[in-house]
Amino acid sequence: MEKINNSEESALELTFLMGTLLLENGAEVSRVMDTMERVAKAYKVDQVGIYVITNGVFANGIENGVSKHTVITYVKNSSIHFGRICALNQLSREICAGKHSISEAMEIAKEINNIPYTPDWLLALASGVGCAGFCFIFGGTLIDSIVSFVIGVAVQMFLTMADRHAMAKIFQNILSSSICAIMALAFTKFGFGQNIEMIIAGAVIRLVPGVSLTTAIRDFFNSDYLSGTIRLIDASLVGCCIAIGVGVVFMLASKLAFI
Repeated sequence: MEKINNSEESALELTFLMGTLLLENGAEVSRVMDTMERVAKAYKVDQVGIYVITNGVFANGIENGVSKHTVITYVKNSSIHFGRICALNQLSREICAGKHSISEAMEIAKEINNIPYTPDWLLALASGVGCAGFCFIFGGTLIDSIVSFVIGVAVQMFLTMADRHAMAKIFQNILSSSICAIMALAFTKFGFGQNIEMIIAGAVIRLVPGVSLTTAIRDFFNSDYLSGTIRLIDASLVGCCIAIGVGVVFMLASKLAFI
Protein backbone atom coordinates (compact mmCIF):
# COMPACT_ATOMS: atom_id res chain seq x y z
CA MET A 1 0.00 0.00 0.00
CA GLU A 2 1.43 3.32 -1.06
CA LYS A 3 0.89 5.81 1.74
CA ILE A 4 -0.27 9.34 1.06
CA ASN A 5 1.10 12.39 2.78
CA ASN A 6 -0.26 13.59 6.13
CA SER A 7 -2.02 10.27 6.71
CA GLU A 8 -3.01 11.14 10.27
CA GLU A 9 -5.29 13.97 9.10
CA SER A 10 -6.19 12.63 5.67
CA ALA A 11 -9.79 11.62 4.98
CA LEU A 12 -8.58 9.74 1.92
CA GLU A 13 -6.14 7.69 3.96
CA LEU A 14 -8.95 6.79 6.36
CA THR A 15 -11.18 5.90 3.43
CA PHE A 16 -8.55 3.61 1.94
CA LEU A 17 -7.79 1.99 5.30
CA MET A 18 -11.44 1.14 5.98
CA GLY A 19 -11.89 -0.27 2.49
CA THR A 20 -8.81 -2.43 2.83
CA LEU A 21 -9.87 -3.78 6.22
CA LEU A 22 -13.35 -4.62 4.95
CA LEU A 23 -11.96 -6.48 1.95
CA GLU A 24 -9.37 -8.35 4.01
CA ASN A 25 -12.04 -9.62 6.38
CA GLY A 26 -14.43 -10.95 3.75
CA ALA A 27 -16.82 -8.11 2.90
CA GLU A 28 -18.36 -8.10 -0.57
CA VAL A 29 -17.09 -5.61 -3.14
CA SER A 30 -20.26 -3.50 -3.18
CA ARG A 31 -20.08 -3.00 0.59
CA VAL A 32 -16.43 -1.95 0.37
CA MET A 33 -17.08 0.59 -2.37
CA ASP A 34 -20.21 1.97 -0.70
CA THR A 35 -18.41 2.41 2.64
CA MET A 36 -15.43 4.13 1.05
CA GLU A 37 -17.64 6.51 -0.90
CA ARG A 38 -19.73 7.37 2.16
CA VAL A 39 -16.69 8.05 4.35
CA ALA A 40 -15.11 10.26 1.68
CA LYS A 41 -18.38 12.16 1.26
CA ALA A 42 -18.81 12.58 5.03
CA TYR A 43 -15.42 14.32 5.29
CA LYS A 44 -16.18 16.42 2.19
CA VAL A 45 -13.38 15.07 0.02
CA ASP A 46 -13.36 17.15 -3.17
CA GLN A 47 -13.26 14.20 -5.53
CA VAL A 48 -12.71 10.46 -5.15
CA GLY A 49 -12.45 7.58 -7.60
CA ILE A 50 -12.60 3.99 -6.33
CA TYR A 51 -12.22 0.64 -8.06
CA VAL A 52 -12.41 -2.58 -6.04
CA ILE A 53 -12.12 -6.24 -6.98
CA THR A 54 -12.01 -9.30 -4.77
CA ASN A 55 -8.33 -9.00 -3.86
CA GLY A 56 -7.33 -5.49 -4.83
CA VAL A 57 -8.19 -1.81 -4.49
CA PHE A 58 -7.28 1.24 -6.54
CA ALA A 59 -8.39 4.64 -5.34
CA ASN A 60 -7.45 8.26 -5.89
CA GLY A 61 -8.90 11.60 -5.02
CA ILE A 62 -8.50 15.33 -4.52
CA GLU A 63 -8.47 16.55 -0.93
CA ASN A 64 -8.17 20.24 -0.02
CA GLY A 65 -7.21 20.94 -3.62
CA VAL A 66 -4.32 18.47 -3.55
CA SER A 67 -4.36 15.33 -5.71
CA LYS A 68 -3.53 12.23 -3.68
CA HIS A 69 -3.57 8.58 -4.46
CA THR A 70 -2.84 5.19 -3.05
CA VAL A 71 -2.53 1.87 -4.82
CA ILE A 72 -3.16 -1.49 -3.18
CA THR A 73 -2.05 -4.03 -5.72
CA TYR A 74 -2.99 -7.03 -3.62
CA VAL A 75 -5.21 -7.49 -0.59
CA LYS A 76 -4.81 -10.89 0.98
CA ASN A 77 -8.13 -12.40 1.97
CA SER A 78 -7.63 -13.74 5.47
CA SER A 79 -10.23 -15.68 7.42
CA ILE A 80 -13.66 -14.09 7.40
CA HIS A 81 -14.23 -11.94 10.48
CA PHE A 82 -17.82 -10.73 10.74
CA GLY A 83 -17.04 -8.94 14.02
CA ARG A 84 -14.60 -6.60 12.30
CA ILE A 85 -16.97 -6.07 9.36
CA CYS A 86 -19.84 -5.15 11.68
CA ALA A 87 -17.59 -2.83 13.69
CA LEU A 88 -16.38 -1.07 10.53
CA ASN A 89 -19.97 -0.72 9.31
CA GLN A 90 -20.90 0.87 12.63
CA LEU A 91 -17.90 3.19 12.41
CA SER A 92 -18.94 4.31 8.94
CA ARG A 93 -22.46 5.10 10.23
CA GLU A 94 -20.99 7.15 13.07
CA ILE A 95 -18.70 8.98 10.63
CA CYS A 96 -21.68 9.83 8.42
CA ALA A 97 -23.47 11.12 11.53
CA GLY A 98 -20.50 13.43 12.22
CA LYS A 99 -19.49 11.80 15.50
CA HIS A 100 -15.74 11.42 14.86
CA SER A 101 -12.89 13.53 13.62
CA ILE A 102 -10.53 12.00 11.06
CA SER A 103 -7.87 11.17 13.65
CA GLU A 104 -10.41 9.64 16.03
CA ALA A 105 -11.90 7.49 13.27
CA MET A 106 -8.42 6.42 12.21
CA GLU A 107 -7.60 5.23 15.72
CA ILE A 108 -10.93 3.38 16.01
CA ALA A 109 -10.33 1.65 12.66
CA LYS A 110 -6.90 0.49 13.84
CA GLU A 111 -8.44 -0.82 17.08
CA ILE A 112 -11.06 -2.70 15.06
CA ASN A 113 -8.27 -4.34 13.09
CA ASN A 114 -6.93 -5.72 16.38
CA ILE A 115 -10.18 -7.46 17.34
CA PRO A 116 -9.03 -11.07 17.89
CA TYR A 117 -10.33 -14.09 16.07
CA THR A 118 -12.39 -16.74 17.83
CA PRO A 119 -10.22 -18.94 20.12
CA ASP A 120 -9.07 -22.20 18.55
CA TRP A 121 -10.90 -24.38 21.06
CA LEU A 122 -14.19 -22.60 20.42
CA LEU A 123 -13.74 -22.91 16.65
CA ALA A 124 -13.15 -26.65 17.04
CA LEU A 125 -16.22 -27.02 19.25
CA ALA A 126 -18.39 -25.02 16.84
CA SER A 127 -17.12 -27.07 13.90
CA GLY A 128 -17.99 -30.30 15.70
CA VAL A 129 -21.47 -29.12 16.67
CA GLY A 130 -22.17 -27.90 13.14
CA CYS A 131 -21.04 -31.16 11.55
CA ALA A 132 -23.08 -33.22 14.02
CA GLY A 133 -26.16 -31.09 13.41
CA PHE A 134 -25.99 -31.39 9.64
CA CYS A 135 -25.35 -35.14 9.86
CA PHE A 136 -28.56 -35.49 11.86
CA ILE A 137 -30.48 -33.26 9.44
CA PHE A 138 -29.27 -35.36 6.50
CA GLY A 139 -30.75 -38.46 8.13
CA GLY A 140 -27.93 -39.80 10.26
CA THR A 141 -28.49 -41.52 13.59
CA LEU A 142 -27.38 -40.21 16.96
CA ILE A 143 -24.22 -42.32 16.76
CA ASP A 144 -23.54 -40.99 13.25
CA SER A 145 -23.89 -37.45 14.55
CA ILE A 146 -21.45 -38.13 17.38
CA VAL A 147 -18.93 -39.48 14.87
CA SER A 148 -19.42 -36.38 12.69
CA PHE A 149 -18.84 -34.25 15.78
CA VAL A 150 -15.48 -35.92 16.42
CA ILE A 151 -14.48 -35.60 12.76
CA GLY A 152 -15.53 -31.95 12.69
CA VAL A 153 -13.34 -31.19 15.70
CA ALA A 154 -10.40 -33.05 14.15
CA VAL A 155 -10.77 -31.26 10.81
CA GLN A 156 -10.87 -27.84 12.46
CA MET A 157 -7.76 -28.65 14.49
CA PHE A 158 -6.00 -29.64 11.26
CA LEU A 159 -7.12 -26.43 9.51
CA THR A 160 -5.84 -24.34 12.42
CA MET A 161 -2.46 -26.06 12.22
CA ALA A 162 -2.38 -25.69 8.43
CA ASP A 163 -3.07 -21.94 8.69
CA ARG A 164 -0.20 -21.53 11.12
CA HIS A 165 2.15 -23.22 8.65
CA ALA A 166 0.76 -21.18 5.70
CA MET A 167 -0.31 -24.29 3.80
CA ALA A 168 -1.84 -23.60 0.39
CA LYS A 169 -5.64 -23.50 0.45
CA ILE A 170 -5.98 -26.21 -2.22
CA PHE A 171 -3.92 -28.67 -0.17
CA GLN A 172 -5.81 -27.73 2.98
CA ASN A 173 -9.12 -28.63 1.38
CA ILE A 174 -7.92 -31.86 -0.23
CA LEU A 175 -6.25 -33.09 2.96
CA SER A 176 -9.17 -32.00 5.16
CA SER A 177 -11.71 -33.85 3.05
CA SER A 178 -9.40 -36.88 3.02
CA ILE A 179 -9.31 -36.78 6.81
CA CYS A 180 -13.12 -36.73 6.84
CA ALA A 181 -13.29 -39.81 4.63
CA ILE A 182 -10.53 -41.73 6.43
CA MET A 183 -12.01 -41.14 9.88
CA ALA A 184 -15.54 -41.96 8.69
CA LEU A 185 -14.30 -45.23 7.16
CA ALA A 186 -12.35 -46.12 10.30
CA PHE A 187 -15.25 -45.41 12.66
CA THR A 188 -17.80 -47.37 10.62
CA LYS A 189 -15.36 -50.23 10.07
CA PHE A 190 -15.05 -50.72 13.82
CA GLY A 191 -18.77 -50.43 14.47
CA PHE A 192 -19.07 -46.76 15.45
CA GLY A 193 -21.63 -45.30 13.08
CA GLN A 194 -24.05 -46.84 10.62
CA ASN A 195 -24.42 -44.49 7.64
CA ILE A 196 -21.02 -43.50 6.27
CA GLU A 197 -22.61 -41.28 3.61
CA MET A 198 -24.41 -39.20 6.25
CA ILE A 199 -21.31 -39.02 8.43
CA ILE A 200 -19.18 -37.69 5.57
CA ALA A 201 -21.92 -35.35 4.35
CA GLY A 202 -22.11 -33.82 7.80
CA ALA A 203 -18.34 -33.70 8.29
CA VAL A 204 -17.49 -31.94 5.01
CA ILE A 205 -19.97 -29.15 5.78
CA ARG A 206 -17.10 -27.43 7.60
CA LEU A 207 -15.31 -27.15 4.26
CA VAL A 208 -18.23 -26.07 2.06
CA PRO A 209 -17.59 -22.48 0.80
CA GLY A 210 -21.01 -21.10 1.62
CA VAL A 211 -19.88 -17.53 2.23
CA SER A 212 -17.82 -17.37 -0.98
CA LEU A 213 -20.71 -18.72 -3.04
CA THR A 214 -23.23 -16.35 -1.46
CA THR A 215 -20.92 -13.38 -1.90
CA ALA A 216 -20.32 -14.34 -5.53
CA ILE A 217 -24.06 -14.31 -6.19
CA ARG A 218 -24.39 -10.92 -4.48
CA ASP A 219 -21.53 -9.56 -6.58
CA PHE A 220 -23.28 -10.73 -9.75
CA PHE A 221 -26.52 -9.06 -8.68
CA ASN A 222 -24.55 -5.86 -8.03
CA SER A 223 -23.02 -6.10 -11.54
CA ASP A 224 -19.55 -6.75 -10.09
CA TYR A 225 -19.01 -9.53 -12.62
CA LEU A 226 -15.24 -9.78 -12.29
CA SER A 227 -15.32 -10.11 -8.49
CA GLY A 228 -18.29 -12.48 -8.70
CA THR A 229 -16.43 -14.68 -11.18
CA ILE A 230 -13.32 -14.77 -8.98
CA ARG A 231 -15.32 -15.81 -5.93
CA LEU A 232 -17.33 -18.35 -7.93
CA ILE A 233 -14.15 -19.93 -9.26
CA ASP A 234 -12.78 -20.04 -5.72
CA ALA A 235 -15.94 -21.77 -4.45
CA SER A 236 -15.87 -24.22 -7.37
CA LEU A 237 -12.24 -25.10 -6.69
CA VAL A 238 -13.05 -25.83 -3.05
CA GLY A 239 -15.87 -28.12 -4.15
CA CYS A 240 -13.51 -29.93 -6.53
CA CYS A 241 -10.92 -30.32 -3.77
CA ILE A 242 -13.51 -31.85 -1.46
CA ALA A 243 -14.56 -34.30 -4.17
CA ILE A 244 -10.93 -35.21 -4.92
CA GLY A 245 -10.05 -35.77 -1.26
CA VAL A 246 -13.04 -38.00 -0.52
CA GLY A 247 -12.89 -39.77 -3.90
CA VAL A 248 -9.22 -40.70 -3.64
CA VAL A 249 -9.67 -42.15 -0.14
CA PHE A 250 -12.63 -44.27 -1.23
CA MET A 251 -10.78 -45.44 -4.35
CA LEU A 252 -7.77 -46.53 -2.30
CA ALA A 253 -9.99 -48.13 0.34
CA SER A 254 -11.79 -50.09 -2.36
CA LYS A 255 -8.54 -51.33 -3.90
CA LEU A 256 -7.28 -52.37 -0.46
CA ALA A 257 -10.59 -54.15 0.23
CA PHE A 258 -11.22 -51.92 3.22
CA ILE A 259 -14.81 -51.37 2.12
